[in-house]
Amino acid sequence: MRFFNPLGIGTWLATELDDDGDTLFGLADLGEPELGPFSLSEMAALRLPFGLGIERDILFEGAFPISVYAEAARRTGSLTTAERVLHAAASSRREAR
Repeated sequence: MRFFNPLGIGTWLATELDDDGDTLFGLADLGEPELGPFSLSEMAALRLPFGLGIERDILFEGAFPISVYAEAARRTGSLTTAERVLHAAASSRREAR
C-alpha cells in the first residue's frame, strides 16, 4: 500500500501490517527515506489544512520489491523521485524489447 500527504511532504510504502492491526512496516519518506515501522493510527490522526488527511493511493501497484524502492530512494534522495526513475527505467526497458 502507498500513502501520501496530498499537500506536501510525506510518502509511505507499506509492505506488512503487524498483528496489532496498527504497526506497518515499509519505507517512509518524511524528508529522508528510511525503512522501518510506522503507525497507521498516527497517519490517520494527522489533520492537514482544508480538512484533508493522509490519503491511500488506490491506484498504486508495487512493481518492485521494497528493497529496490529503498535503494532508489536513498540514491535519489526521495521516494517520489525514486518512483519516477524506476518507472521510467522499466518503461524504457519494455520499449527496447
